[in-house]
Amino acid sequence: MVIKENINVLAIGAHPDDIELGCGGTIAKLVKLGYKVALCDLTQGELATHGTKEIRLAEAQKAARILGATTRQNLKIPDGNIQLNKINLKKLIIHIREVKPSIMLIPCSIERHPDHVHANILCKEAWYYSGLKKLKTKINNKVQQQHRPNNYFEFMQWIEIEPSFIVDISDTFDLKMKAIQAYTSQIYNPKRKVHETKIGQPDFLDIIETRCRYYGARIGAKYGEPFITALPLGINNLFDLIVSKG
Repeated sequence: MVIKENINVLAIGAHPDDIELGCGGTIAKLVKLGYKVALCDLTQGELATHGTKEIRLAEAQKAARILGATTRQNLKIPDGNIQLNKINLKKLIIHIREVKPSIMLIPCSIERHPDHVHANILCKEAWYYSGLKKLKTKINNKVQQQHRPNNYFEFMQWIEIEPSFIVDISDTFDLKMKAIQAYTSQIYNPKRKVHETKIGQPDFLDIIETRCRYYGARIGAKYGEPFITALPLGINNLFDLIVSKG
């Protein structure tokens, strides 16, 4: 794949639907503000209880269109095997260097699903090593230039976090929910006799809304998405900050 547009943000998830659940509102907001956002799923989610990888691929592309993403790629790392090894690391480094984002949005390290934890480690290592000139990679038989994004921010998944910052997604919350609902194979279906997955529970979408309301309330907004960062954030003007009234 050759990306011809300048990409500002690359969001990475372990499985199709992780990005939408964690930072779908933020992505839609960035797109509304005129930024180009690329999405990348590390696996095809083939170990999921419901659906097939073909179905999930189609759902992921539909969700990407809803959010307004410029492109969505799948690295096809085996589901359940997002290990930090040379093969997986090289795949992600090649993709980062191809996309050349300024910012990466990645899964949080604090998680119940091992794939999400391993994805966090893989993303952080790829972020760093993608900037090393002597680490050579090729795409379409052409040597890539090194590229390290300016920063990466970790989005929340199942386990709640104490955020470094919260993005006001009040104006894009509906798009986030529509993107999640594109995954019809995963969300609640009353025709199913068994609802053993968290996303397949009848109240799952209500839980997502409640959490977005909670984080939004913390900054005086209707809905919010939390992020954490290990790297310090700099600002030019204190009034660029949104602070809820005390």
